[in-house]
Amino acid sequence: MTAAAPGFLTWLEDDAPLPPTRLALGPGSDAPGLVAAGGRLDVARLEEAYRRGIFPWYGPGQPVLWWSPDPRMVLPVTEFRIAPSLRKTIRRFLRTPGSELRFDSACRAVIEACATTPRPGQEGTWIVPTVADAYARWHERGAVHSVETWVDGQLVGGLYFVAIGRMVFGESMFARHADASKIALAALVAACRARGVAVVDCQQNTAHLARFGAREIPRDDFERHLTRATREALPRPWSYDSSAWATLGLALDPDHAA
Repeated sequence: MTAAAPGFLTWLEDDAPLPPTRLALGPGSDAPGLVAAGGRLDVARLEEAYRRGIFPWYGPGQPVLWWSPDPRMVLPVTEFRIAPSLRKTIRRFLRTPGSELRFDSACRAVIEACATTPRPGQEGTWIVPTVADAYARWHERGAVHSVETWVDGQLVGGLYFVAIGRMVFGESMFARHADASKIALAALVAACRARGVAVVDCQQNTAHLARFGAREIPRDDFERHLTRATREALPRPWSYDSSAWATLGLALDPDHAA
C-alpha cells in the first residue's frame, strides 16, 4: 500500500490492509469519501471493509474504489416512515393469492436484477460483474441476503443487503411491478425491528431513502455504532416471518398469516 496523508488518495495493493477512514478525501475534493483505489475484491476484503464502514463503488473500466462518506446516510428503523398508501398496498399484497415475500430464495437473481433494471435518470450501474460475483460468493458464506417479492411464481422486486452481527447494510433495490421494492424494504425494516437491529446503513444520501426516514449522521457516530453492532450476535437467522409485520403496525389476520 502506498501511504497517503489526508487529501491524497491511497493506491491499494492486493495484500495490504485498507487505510483508516480518516484518510478519505474531504468535502472539498472531487470525490469526497473516497478512501482508496485498487486491490482485490473478494470475500475477505469485503468482510474487512464492511467491518470498518468502507464499501466498494465503481463503474466499468475503473479500478475498485473504496468509500467511506462523511456524513453517512442511515435509516434508524424506529424512524421508518410508511405512507398510508403503502400500508394499503402491503396489506393488499399480503392478502392476494400468489403474492409472496421470501428471504434468500434467489439472492443471485436479485443482485443481477439490481444491476440490469433501468433506472430513470441513471445510465449504467455500479454493480459490475466483478461486484455481482463477489457479493454472490459472500452470500454463499452467509453474509449477504435478499428480500424478494414474488407474484404468481415470478420475481417482481426486491433488495439485497449485508448483515454482520446486528449491523445491516442496504445495497440496492429493483422493481418490475409498482411498489415491489418498497414492499421489500418495509419487510426488511420489520425483520430488523424483530431482531433488535437498530440501523440500516444506506451509505449515501438519496432523496428516495430520505422519504422513508433515512438521514445523515457524522461518520464518527456511524463507526461507533458499527463497532458495537458488528460484535453483537443476531438472535435468530434471516428468514421471512409474517409476525414481524406487527412491528410496523401491520399485524395480519391469523387467517392470512404466511
